[in-house]
Amino acid sequence: MAKTDYYEILGVDRAASADEIKRAYRRKAKELHPDKNPANKSRAEEEFKRVAEAYEVLSDQEKRMQYDRYGHAGPAQGFTFGDTDFRRARQAYSEFGFGGFDDLFDLFFRQGGRPTARRRAARQGEDIEYKLRISLEDAATGTKIKVTAPRLVRCDRCEGQGAEPGTSKTTCPTCHGQGQVEYRQQSLLGSFVNIQTCPECHGKGEVTATPCSRCHGSGRVKEKSKISVTVPAGVSEHSRLRLRGQGNAGVDGAPSGDLYIVIEIIAHPQFKREGRNILSVLKLHYPQAVLGARIPVETLWGETTITVPPGTSSGAVIRIKGKGVPDLQSSGRGDHLVRVDVVIPTHITPAQKRLLKELSDLLPPLTPSDET
Repeated sequence: MAKTDYYEILGVDRAASADEIKRAYRRKAKELHPDKNPANKSRAEEEFKRVAEAYEVLSDQEKRMQYDRYGHAGPAQGFTFGDTDFRRARQAYSEFGFGGFDDLFDLFFRQGGRPTARRRAARQGEDIEYKLRISLEDAATGTKIKVTAPRLVRCDRCEGQGAEPGTSKTTCPTCHGQGQVEYRQQSLLGSFVNIQTCPECHGKGEVTATPCSRCHGSGRVKEKSKISVTVPAGVSEHSRLRLRGQGNAGVDGAPSGDLYIVIEIIAHPQFKREGRNILSVLKLHYPQAVLGARIPVETLWGETTITVPPGTSSGAVIRIKGKGVPDLQSSGRGDHLVRVDVVIPTHITPAQKRLLKELSDLLPPLTPSDET
């Protein structure tokens, strides 16, 4: 049976923003909560799995691009996004404020028909974002830049364990090492067992008698890290460069998250970018436009000389091939487009006025067809 489209599952348009996708996921997750589906828990379970899978794919930029291009045939093309640990879906659900994710994920993603009682697995570090402002020249030619990004790194005093060196952890007295506790609730619909993360050990199953004096038991400390970023030639505004493993450190030995570099391009005083092309304006005097000229112009790749044909009108565009922005998908470049602006002087000398009068007398009168 063919899988339902992920956008249809969440009820969003294919052009939906990340915020719209998260809001749709929140709405669907609330609808499928066990409290609202006491008589159809099995249906709610299957529906929630589909909703979580859809969000897991569409909330990840790379997975979403793969899905948009290949659909559910993605794995056959060498991509994998169906099997997941639902890290993004769990994190987003926990942010909603209507209950921890355990009461839904641990009830629905279970084994043997009963919720699994387990310690919380080591948690991967969070992804972080850093805005990098670069010049148009650097965006076109590419560059290497060292940035100083604030992030959480593994505490070197306790090696990420959270306990003061020389001390040890003990089994949590609240959950007895399970990492979870059960709360039985009585409602008009009957008895309902809610399994939640242990508030004492936060799902670890162990507590630290003497927390590390540097990280205060978290296993991570804040640091401003110097990170080398390679900006590829041809990068565009709002591009996101992914540096794997350069985000916040994981908890309990889990891998680090990723660092996303968001590109912001500083406005250029002379050039404007449109896709792979660069636009600039060349101001000409009337005689140059009439007679034609050879004019030096600046490009992103240095100075070059262009030929202005005789009789060039204001607004005409002269194309300089291959002097634009490189294409990230190929070895080619866009073009540099020079728009001609013929300058009409507003203040002239008597000698200039006399010469222009002589020229005007020599020019033939304009006909209606000339004016149109």
